[in-house]
Amino acid sequence: MRKRTRSSWRAHVAGRFGVPVALLGLVTGVSPLTATVGAHAGTTQNYIVLYGASAVPADASASIAKAGGSLVYSYPQIGVVIAKSDSETFRDIIVKDSRVEGAAATAAFATQVKNQLAKTDDASGPPPGDLPNAPATDSDSLSGLQWDMRQIHTPEAHAITGGSPAVLVGDIDTGIDFNHPDLRQNIDVADSANCLSGAPVPGLAAQDGNGHGTHTAGTIAAAANGQGIVGVAPNVKIAAIKTGTDNGGFFFPEAVVCAFVWAGTHHMDVTNNSYFADPWLFNCKNDPVQRAIWKAEQRAIRFAMQQGVTVVAAEGNESDDLSHPTQDVTSPDFPGGTEQVRAIHNDCIVIPVEISGVIGVTGDGHNMQANGGYLKSFFSSYGVSTADVVAPSGDSIFGRNAEAVNGRVLSTWPPSLPCTRSVKEHTGDVAEPTVVYCYLQGTSMASPHVAGVAALIISMFGNLNNPSNGKMSPGVVQAYLSQTADPQPCPSAVPPGYDAFVSISNGAPQVCTGGTGHNSWYGDGQVNALSAVTHKP
Repeated sequence: MRKRTRSSWRAHVAGRFGVPVALLGLVTGVSPLTATVGAHAGTTQNYIVLYGASAVPADASASIAKAGGSLVYSYPQIGVVIAKSDSETFRDIIVKDSRVEGAAATAAFATQVKNQLAKTDDASGPPPGDLPNAPATDSDSLSGLQWDMRQIHTPEAHAITGGSPAVLVGDIDTGIDFNHPDLRQNIDVADSANCLSGAPVPGLAAQDGNGHGTHTAGTIAAAANGQGIVGVAPNVKIAAIKTGTDNGGFFFPEAVVCAFVWAGTHHMDVTNNSYFADPWLFNCKNDPVQRAIWKAEQRAIRFAMQQGVTVVAAEGNESDDLSHPTQDVTSPDFPGGTEQVRAIHNDCIVIPVEISGVIGVTGDGHNMQANGGYLKSFFSSYGVSTADVVAPSGDSIFGRNAEAVNGRVLSTWPPSLPCTRSVKEHTGDVAEPTVVYCYLQGTSMASPHVAGVAALIISMFGNLNNPSNGKMSPGVVQAYLSQTADPQPCPSAVPPGYDAFVSISNGAPQVCTGGTGHNSWYGDGQVNALSAVTHKP
């Protein structure tokens, strides 16, 4: 989710409609901002140091010390180290090492997740795989409020499988409420980690102090236990990889690198990524400082996928056509008040959604369009080359109806954190006697639906051997998702008022291009959990 800019139009939209805008990172061509994001005298900062050989040399710690820094953590799998220094000249010195491809301070390279809660608003199929599976029910106390699950046919899928406890989903987010009674039986504490420093701290250190991560985790894997809601894959295990800060929900590059390497080395089957990495909305490749950040993150993401991790990512909430970017007005979003207008072009990408092999997810609400299919959420970004599938993200303006009374998606929430649109249950549970669920909207809500369906696919068809993790390769999972999605046509007409929601970045109207089989708003269509678990390859 993304921080509001100083633009009065954007402030009006975000303030009025409370869109949780997915934080986006970017970088430009030759950027006038480079000078403003370097090291500050006397301030200790983290740095990403990128080695050209995709390997960390044995004397890295010594060479970093000689340049005036110290080694925080080394990722030899991808040729990246995290260092820290209070020296203004650290980067200038370290890049003189011929083995170093690039280096950059990371403090200005954050993205932000921001929940603006107080503002508006036949079951037969292929033979099962070799993983243990069991069906699940959808009769929990708040299941009636889950229009989003019925929209993608998870109750019918659960009659076949609720997922396998042998499948592990990593939620790269702000952490998880380890005590939430609707989550804790499915949480893998040992494989959870706090990556905020750039060095992983395993276990309960991944406690959520923001709320966003707990919400996405519930959509993926809330248990079918009679209480609250039921997630898309209520029998799978979920690990929290805390990458976003509690205060402001900023995602810094060292944390993103740490998260993907952790996922790759800890046998994750899927990761959900309801954020966008790097400092700015669009990440252009030809600025030497910014390129070091971009390439380190790309290496980490590709490493995870090579280990068998299916990576699912939100498209963003800027109403932008990511395949045809022209301008960015929202960046950088850290520190506050430094946003600048800058021209961008097609070599500028959003990470992780535009990394090859990552499954990009747009969002829709719960109202049908005139010619069939569900209307894309007014805030959801899109792109013919970036959108793979669509899933429910909520829409508080054009997605309201008798079943979706406020248009938003309900999921788990920490009881100590504020939520304006909450549902509470008093259970007498010792750890959390009052259990809280919160309504939110955003492509951050769409992505975990797809991550959950991916987990069901791996659970059901785990006999399709993947040499990396013994289950299914990311490419096969993506093919199953696309082949079983329900095609959505471009709308023949949009509701009155919809066309007022233009791109936040450049004011361009939202235009759907492509055919029913694949288009810029919906990709290959809306995910269908039942079709996915009964797919005949």
